[in-house]
Amino acid sequence: MNHRSLAFRLTVWYALLLSATFALVGAGLSYGLEQYLRSTLRDSLRRRSVQVQQILAQAPADVADSAVAEAIETRVAPEFNNRFVRVTRAPASLVYRAGVPADRSFDPALVPLQTDAWPAAVAVRPIATAAGQMMISMTPVEAASGKYLIELGTALGPIEALQHRLLRLLAVMLPVLVVCAAGGGYLLVQRALQPVERMAQTAERISVLNLEARLPVAATGDALQRLSTSLNNMLSRLRDSVAISRRFLADASHELRTPLTIIKGELQEAMAREPGGSEVGERIGSVLEEVARLEYLVSGLLVLSRLDAGDARREWADVNLGELAAGTIEHMRLVADDRGVQLQASALAPVTVRGDARRLKQVIVNLLDNAIKFTPRGGVVGVTTRQHEGFGLLEVFDSGIGIPPESLARVFDRFYRVDAAHSRDEGGAGLGLSIVRSICSAHGAEIEVESTSGSGSRFRVRFPQPAEVPVGASAT
Repeated sequence: MNHRSLAFRLTVWYALLLSATFALVGAGLSYGLEQYLRSTLRDSLRRRSVQVQQILAQAPADVADSAVAEAIETRVAPEFNNRFVRVTRAPASLVYRAGVPADRSFDPALVPLQTDAWPAAVAVRPIATAAGQMMISMTPVEAASGKYLIELGTALGPIEALQHRLLRLLAVMLPVLVVCAAGGGYLLVQRALQPVERMAQTAERISVLNLEARLPVAATGDALQRLSTSLNNMLSRLRDSVAISRRFLADASHELRTPLTIIKGELQEAMAREPGGSEVGERIGSVLEEVARLEYLVSGLLVLSRLDAGDARREWADVNLGELAAGTIEHMRLVADDRGVQLQASALAPVTVRGDARRLKQVIVNLLDNAIKFTPRGGVVGVTTRQHEGFGLLEVFDSGIGIPPESLARVFDRFYRVDAAHSRDEGGAGLGLSIVRSICSAHGAEIEVESTSGSGSRFRVRFPQPAEVPVGASAT
């Protein structure tokens, strides 16, 4: 589980909020139950005190203590009802004290006597005894037979036991409820974020080649719907901008080819009329080199514009990469011999891929041309093709000058040249590898480079394999 994900953080906050809510509800429930039970108990003690008070009020002035005790036993039944009853006549004469209750919750003998001044009105308060907490109701009574203090109470143990059971139940149930609620919350968050995940997956598939794709719009009527709609509007504007740029690049490249061809022809004709070794002829030759470089640059830009427009997908077929590489190497061998570079093609296994043979050949040509340019005399440039982990693999390696580490990430950028001076001398414009990457992207292939300065470079292209490879597939 990703602890930094939005779903996890929302779930944690949800669980914390629920924990705090459940804790407050549990505390409130425990406190409310305690107050309710104590209030009920106080009302019960007052009602029992009224019964004892009526017995004393109805007794004659010369009533005997035994008669009072018998009346209390009959009407109140303190032992049976688990009540403590003690009647004291002023100043300190014990008239009656109940016996041990049926539930043995307290010992009446351990309840301390009231040594302070008697209260002027009914008072209910908890007191501590050796057997535990008790709640005692003290009621002063003036009757014909004298002034009395009625003490009637009960043990608080049952109430405390009920509270403890409730707290134990809450201690067990609250974590379970929090875990269940957190799990359910996580699932709900994941479900709520599914539209965002679908948007992310769609956005991953959108590239310059398929700017017509749009993000799914969740009809939620909230910020999520507004976000997806805004992003789709942005994609529409981006598509229009890219289309304008592509159209301009294609038109400009196409329009520049004709005047460059005319200029080149005129210069060649003028140079043919000049005597050999003349200063004018040398200047015309220099201009012709620049025109050739411009022609190469315009051709590269036109190729890139066509690739961006999806030109590479128009003539797809099953291509034998090994045979294509072998034929291309033979065409490039003369260039390598002129540079004193040895071409190796000893490991060209038959690999069938799906694509445009003309564009795939351009990939091999550009990679070989790049390797030959940056390999000194006596060096080696090699090509291999093979099956590797379900992919068709093309590798072009050399023993040339290599690529500095800081340039590896930019070698496929348009107009980027690692060695600008050397590239310019060779007529390069920094578009060869960009064209290679664009062709690879159009074919769903991945290209990567490994290089060490002074030790050569290795370009590796992984082509996806066709679902069914026809027997004897060939590029020709």
